[in-house]
Amino acid sequence: MVFRRKIYDKLLEWKKRSDGHTAVLIEGARRVGKSFVAKQFGGENYRSCAMIDFARPKKRVVEAILQHPDDIDRIFNTIQFEYNVVLHERDSLIVFDEVQRCPEARQLIKYLVADGRYDYIETGSLVSIKMNIKDITIPSEEEAIELPPMDFEEFCTAMGDMVTFPYIKEKFGKREPMGESFHETVMARFCEYLCVGGMPQVVEDYINHRNLARADGVKRTILRLYHDDIAKFAGGYAGKVRRIFEEIPGQLSKKEKKYVLSSISKSARMREYEDAFMWLWDAKIVNPCFNATDPAVGLRLSSDFATQKLYMGDTGLLMAMVLGEEGDTSEKIYRGVYYGDVYFNKGMIAENAVAQAFRANGRDLYFYSRSTSETRKNGMEIDFLIRRGDKICPVEVKSGNYRSHSSLDKFVGKFGKRIGEPLILYTKDVMGKDGIMHLPLYMASLL
Repeated sequence: MVFRRKIYDKLLEWKKRSDGHTAVLIEGARRVGKSFVAKQFGGENYRSCAMIDFARPKKRVVEAILQHPDDIDRIFNTIQFEYNVVLHERDSLIVFDEVQRCPEARQLIKYLVADGRYDYIETGSLVSIKMNIKDITIPSEEEAIELPPMDFEEFCTAMGDMVTFPYIKEKFGKREPMGESFHETVMARFCEYLCVGGMPQVVEDYINHRNLARADGVKRTILRLYHDDIAKFAGGYAGKVRRIFEEIPGQLSKKEKKYVLSSISKSARMREYEDAFMWLWDAKIVNPCFNATDPAVGLRLSSDFATQKLYMGDTGLLMAMVLGEEGDTSEKIYRGVYYGDVYFNKGMIAENAVAQAFRANGRDLYFYSRSTSETRKNGMEIDFLIRRGDKICPVEVKSGNYRSHSSLDKFVGKFGKRIGEPLILYTKDVMGKDGIMHLPLYMASLL
């Protein structure tokens, strides 16, 4: 099954613009499809493609890289012989797959690019963690592109639905309602996406079998890989990383979703857990969201990195973590969630899906939180802050019916001219009301 990912167009742009003067590093969490995209791109855009998988490398290729880094001709000849591929000058791609397993190959990119004969793509997960970069010089000739899990548009395309998203884009651009019937149809597809998630292996299994419980089993395989990676690569703070990771669903289920370390241990302090949080960020397993205490165009400048929310990188994986132990999550449970027949904290899932959509668009995640000891009426919680042009747009996420948006009103009143279009993402159709634009959750990826 062939999935067409949005990153493909970015790679085409890189190939044309770079013309061999840079390599590109595709980074992302485990199982988001990095190797597949690199192989697909190489096969369709070059006369030949050599795929060097450092998870299962050819011994002589590794020896050539480690023992003869100055003899580039020897390296090329070894690649051609060991992989039975003919390399053509300026018309071949060499892929260093799972490059984090051979940091020396990543360091060599500087000299391979300078040689100029071929193009290079590196792929890797955990490429930024300390143990994978501590003894090498990161090449300045390397461009990085992050590959996230599949977003809703990519999911629709994979499902063979070529109509839905172009129509969504049209209505979003005009800020017009979708229409009751079509909106309900799209919301059903979006709920399906939330249950399945955006990991390509899971999506492929679901397309082939249309069984949510079976797809859940694939998700749990990926979660076990994450646990294995933590044990293998998180070093002396693996236990802290694991505890933070396992607490994510519980933290997101709270009304205020800020990560509270005291839930792990009453004596826990951020300085003791900082490396553990950074490991999860670097592994792309989670999407961190930081409190911007003085919202302005430069959101990072006022970020309180000690006050954060942690969202799962893929909402489908979060669903698997929430819905129970392996073997206990039946098709009936998933269908109950899908159709709304089973009580479930939909707010955490909706908010995680919005965070995932924003990250897929390359946005860093920020929120606003203010509480006062004197009175609760001055407190406010804004789920997300996004920059659009020279303005900051506050975004509230609502998973069901709601009666008010007091935090949004107070935020607009406090920050006035800094504020662009206030937004509510919710389960109903496009609507403008009280100076606030209401958009369906499935439009989050267009913001």
